[in-house]
Amino acid sequence: MVPPPLSRRGVLAGAASLAGASATAFTPAAAAAEAGGHDRHPRESVIFKNVRPGGAKKAVDLVVVDGRISDRPAPRNARIIDGGGRLALPTLVDAHIHPDKTTWGGSWLSRKPAKGIADYCAQDVEVFRSERRDVGERAYGLMAHAVTRGTRAMRAHADVAPAYGLKGVEGVAEARERLSHALDVQIVGFPQHGVIRTPGTDKLLEEAARSGLVDMIGGIDPISFDHALDEQLDLVFRLADRYGVGVDIHLHDRDEKGVKVLRGIIERTRALSLRGKVTVSHVFCLPKMSEGDLESMAADLGELDIALTTVAPNESLVLPIAKLREHGVRVGLGSDGVRDSWSPFGNADMLHRTHILGWVTDVRLDAELEDVFAVGAHGGADVMGLGRATFEPGAPADFMLMRGECVPQVVVDMPGRDVVVHGGRVVARGGELL
Repeated sequence: MVPPPLSRRGVLAGAASLAGASATAFTPAAAAAEAGGHDRHPRESVIFKNVRPGGAKKAVDLVVVDGRISDRPAPRNARIIDGGGRLALPTLVDAHIHPDKTTWGGSWLSRKPAKGIADYCAQDVEVFRSERRDVGERAYGLMAHAVTRGTRAMRAHADVAPAYGLKGVEGVAEARERLSHALDVQIVGFPQHGVIRTPGTDKLLEEAARSGLVDMIGGIDPISFDHALDEQLDLVFRLADRYGVGVDIHLHDRDEKGVKVLRGIIERTRALSLRGKVTVSHVFCLPKMSEGDLESMAADLGELDIALTTVAPNESLVLPIAKLREHGVRVGLGSDGVRDSWSPFGNADMLHRTHILGWVTDVRLDAELEDVFAVGAHGGADVMGLGRATFEPGAPADFMLMRGECVPQVVVDMPGRDVVVHGGRVVARGGELL
């Protein structure tokens, strides 16, 4: 659960200014009123007065109509919220997280030594059996916390294995429903224990795909862990094709085994016409490739619109994001595991994760720091097929208000998210979900 290096080149960024009207002050009562309802795009108008989109020097008024940024004059009946001159930045997307495993909000868990994935899997089962809180409650606690830290969407991997049945998927789906007003969630039915090496997993994956609860079917290290390259990939891709879901495969191998798996994924994506529906997570083999081989692989990934995700584990495993983007490859950033049996670390704060991405890739210049933020804000949106929260007319009104000077300073200092807006409604204030 980790990723290769962000080169010192631009990715994206920027926000458009919008005109506005006149207003009252931001109050707790106004925030609570804004948070009411569960419609992703409520039929109402809101003016966020006196805010600085994207780090603009001059404060403006953001007009939101039906959950989207508008460039038209504000309707007379618009609700008004005064941002107090705060910086307005797009909320972030967690493109890879495991909320079903978390112990977040519970008692401290003392971890045991582990020599590999199989050991971690066994410890996952111990935690699952010993936890007093069910998956739905634990996942909800973590996902709600992510919202308060400015996460607008996440791709959540939930373990599917005989040890759990579909309890992981069902629990995360329950949390998704409870947070439908505040968070967009895609669920991956993830075979952490292996697709082939653990009998019965194949049937559970099919049940998950058929249930309608999952958006994607996963896989894991078909060669080094499952020891069944063709059998695993054939099964996962066949299920995706049959049930109309996507594919998201964990690939940790750093050598030729990883390259071989990646080639197998490319072949099946092309053969089954699954262009744009396949993601590979971690992909530790890519940073190890020669420049020529990387160029060729990136071209193939771009041609088939195969997306990638990274969790910025360290300098040597971060994906070469800039090179991949040159070939149109969508790359998202994620949290991975959070306070689970694998690690005591993690906090589901994607602004902190963008900070980590900048740290491990040793960025220094303002443009580089803006690129890092853009990976967290827009890279994951691209991977999940969501509209970018750019402040342009028609863009989703998903943003956060904070005390800050500019994007580079925010990436470095990670100020508190005073207000979080999703679909035009305030869903969190002062670190608390509304």
